[in-house]
Amino acid sequence: MQLIPKQRYRILRFSPEASPVFRQKLMALGLLPGSTFELIRIAPLGDPLQVKTPRISLMLRKKDLALLQLETVTASEAGV
Repeated sequence: MQLIPKQRYRILRFSPEASPVFRQKLMALGLLPGSTFELIRIAPLGDPLQVKTPRISLMLRKKDLALLQLETVTASEAGV
């Protein structure tokens, strides 16, 4: 999936390749299945990416985001 800045995404599930420790870390940060985040920006060389949840803004590597199965959230779903 091509990620686009200023777009909102919903986490559907974690990939089976994601380790339990990694899943716990993301869930502690508020990135759990069913939650949404906005992609704020992508670094000039394409990695890392800044994401913003209702609780926190953080940088994630592309390979870490690849372990999340995502769907795009439309403007009407996001309440915009």
